[in-house]
Amino acid sequence: MKHYLVSTDEVLAEVKSTEAGLSSQEAAERLKANGPNRLEEPPKKSLLARFVEQFKNPMILVLIVAAVVSAMTGIVAEGHLEPDAFIILFVVIANAVLGVYQENKAEAAIAALQAMSAAQSKVLRDGDAKLVASAELVIGDVINLEAGDSVPADCRILECAALKSEEAALTGESVPSEKISDVLHGDEVPLSDRRNMLYMGSTIAYGRAKAVVVATGMQTEMGKIATAIATADDDDTPLQKKLNQLSKILSFAVLGICIFILGLNVVRILVQGGQLTMPAFLESFMLSVSLAVAAIPEGLAAVVTVVLSIGVTNMSKRSAVIRKLTAVEALGCAEIICSDKTGTLTQNKMTVTKHVADEEELLARAMALCCDAVLNTDGSVTGEPTEAALVSYANTLGLRKYEMEAQTPRVMEAPFDSMRKMMSTVHKTEQGYVQYTKGAPDEALRCCTRIRENGTVRPMTDADRTRILKSNKEMADQALRVLLAAYREHTDLPADSNPETLEQDLIYIGLTGMIDPVRPEVKPAIDLCRSAGVRPIMITGDHKDTAVAIATELGILKEGQKALTGAELSQIPDEEFEKHVADYSVYARVQPEHKVRIVNAWKKQHKTTAMTGDGVNDAPSIKSADIGVGMGITGTDVTKNVADMVLADDNFATIVNAVEEGRRIYDNIRKAIQFLLSSNLSEVLCILIATIGLGSLTGGPFTIFQPVHLLWINLISDTFPAIALGMEPAERGIMNRKPRSSNTHIFAEGMGINLLWQGAVIAALTLAAYVVGAQTSPEAGDTMAFLTLSFCEMFHAWNMRSLYGSVFTMHSHNRAMLGAIGLSVLLTVPLLLIPGLQSIFSLVALEPVQYLIGIGLAALIVPIVEIVKAIERKVMFK
Repeated sequence: MKHYLVSTDEVLAEVKSTEAGLSSQEAAERLKANGPNRLEEPPKKSLLARFVEQFKNPMILVLIVAAVVSAMTGIVAEGHLEPDAFIILFVVIANAVLGVYQENKAEAAIAALQAMSAAQSKVLRDGDAKLVASAELVIGDVINLEAGDSVPADCRILECAALKSEEAALTGESVPSEKISDVLHGDEVPLSDRRNMLYMGSTIAYGRAKAVVVATGMQTEMGKIATAIATADDDDTPLQKKLNQLSKILSFAVLGICIFILGLNVVRILVQGGQLTMPAFLESFMLSVSLAVAAIPEGLAAVVTVVLSIGVTNMSKRSAVIRKLTAVEALGCAEIICSDKTGTLTQNKMTVTKHVADEEELLARAMALCCDAVLNTDGSVTGEPTEAALVSYANTLGLRKYEMEAQTPRVMEAPFDSMRKMMSTVHKTEQGYVQYTKGAPDEALRCCTRIRENGTVRPMTDADRTRILKSNKEMADQALRVLLAAYREHTDLPADSNPETLEQDLIYIGLTGMIDPVRPEVKPAIDLCRSAGVRPIMITGDHKDTAVAIATELGILKEGQKALTGAELSQIPDEEFEKHVADYSVYARVQPEHKVRIVNAWKKQHKTTAMTGDGVNDAPSIKSADIGVGMGITGTDVTKNVADMVLADDNFATIVNAVEEGRRIYDNIRKAIQFLLSSNLSEVLCILIATIGLGSLTGGPFTIFQPVHLLWINLISDTFPAIALGMEPAERGIMNRKPRSSNTHIFAEGMGINLLWQGAVIAALTLAAYVVGAQTSPEAGDTMAFLTLSFCEMFHAWNMRSLYGSVFTMHSHNRAMLGAIGLSVLLTVPLLLIPGLQSIFSLVALEPVQYLIGIGLAALIVPIVEIVKAIERKVMFK
């Protein structure tokens, strides 16, 4: 049953209750049958289960296989475990621990939803009013509510007086919703327009009510949100998808290398007339495995984790708390930012922005005294948002409400009523009594017969009324909430506070227009978003005209783009909406399921989508988005717990900083990947060429490097500079380019080709060094190759500070890179010079000229890469 479309008698009949409530026995039976009025908790994963989940990453699985194979190779060939097996396993376990530490999501979200429910409720049981735990409420219970109470369940209002409910967290409404008990009309009424309903998680802001419970627990609107949170898919971020692609490529490459080398050696043995004995086969197999392990960049997973962690630290300094490591990078490719309006684009604080009055101070005095909001001594205001705005307005003019009340105390009032849409208060003055009335202009103006102008009172004319109504319309067209203020003087205290008696023959003072204003920093942030190719979308539960006014002011709603209400969206089939989703920039009067639908429609267009918000109603869509962004100050705990990133300052502009940081991080990860893979490719090519070429000359398997050499280069010469690449500042123009598509391959924009030729050049320089050293001895050749490859990696890391720009024209500095290269040199040089270390690492002393030749060959990588990058720039940007 749609309880808001039927009478209270029909609702009571449907829930089998009366206005006197249920009996204790009936309530107990219903509680047993339907369960408690609380939200269900999802099954919790054990710490072990979470830990095991971290190993489902393809990159991690490749590293585990590499560690196992490396360990087997060491045991079979050397009789002991190779140290690189321990190093790889350490990297894998460290990543798993970090992953468990970063985990988040539904458990805390559901707990926060439960915390929003009222602890106890005033319930009619057995005809008497009783305090009952809210968890024990059942359908059919009749409850009493007053200002300040939390609504414990979804209820249909039976009767109410001047009732307003604060539902911003649930519906996105920026002001409390006025409530009635009458039947509503229409086929489908949006949640935010169901004026005869109260919902779990909202708060009574004003007045009182008697209501019957029609839904409890998971059947409430809050329960539906909890279900949506629990069932929303957690998709991989763009970076995770790219790394998964890379892992698959590496897996096939490693397997291919193993098969190729093993097959090559077997064929060579047979062609040369030898017998394929088990020792010979095993030696060939171990060689192929060693080569395959050399192809795996052991440090890549650690480098990515460290780079992302540095990004998290940087963002925390810029008021963005990252709850999921990969979310930092994901924002860098955001193409759509769906933002809630209330509290995100606006201040979530009603503010008087315009007024029409001959005497502004009299207008402010009347508005402030004719309301129940309280001005505190610290300047803050407590009360219903609209009235709080009026008191703040008066305070900005130097009219402090507590001082005015001391001078003219309230002695009588006619409370606000949703039928007459007015409120009146009577105050004692030295001359007698003064009455102030405020209300909706169309209603309050009917009660005015006179007007105050230039300090005097005169009869109101039709021309005056026309002018006032025109001013009202002009402000209303700007989505301002307009109130009219009037007054009346009494010699004696009125006989009664009946509105019909008080609210007549009033003297018009003026109009105030208020709105939840935009945050001043949002407009330039949105302009930056557009220059970066990111499209902002507004999604709100507020009225369409308000949403359009704010969106137009901010530049979100451009010419040719449309605004759509939730009711209109409900009439559009998914398939049709997905085709036309780009036509709409503003969505108003939406419900939580609409927000999820909007986010999913953009994702179906393969657009990386971010969703920001602060209310409970934003939580499902925030979890469904590629990047969920919660607000740290105004945001509910529910929203913060499902978000990937929380803005500590609730500043939309911080998102722009996060987009820039995300782009910087992705750029740097690509630099690190190109650097590491070109290094590993050079090692593979060196060993492969040695095996095919030199092996043919010697009649058997031949390798240019010892396993300890490769381990040192991969973990010292490569890893430190790769981490330093992750700390590279953003390149110029990073926010003037379009966001990359989530479908863009990680090797796009020529990175794959660059990786191949750079790896080949490094391999050629290394083999040249080997040939020079081998003139003295094979050991000297091995040492020169180790020297050249180690230093070549250090020089190449400097090349990779920019994938396409010249490192000699960069305006930024990277001290971390200088430190990383310095550390690598400091650790590597002793291996080449100290006799004891030389023997441990199977190296020999070289002649001075050989050291110079080795380093000279390594340095050649810089001019070679610079020349190619110059050619690429001419081709790419001609």
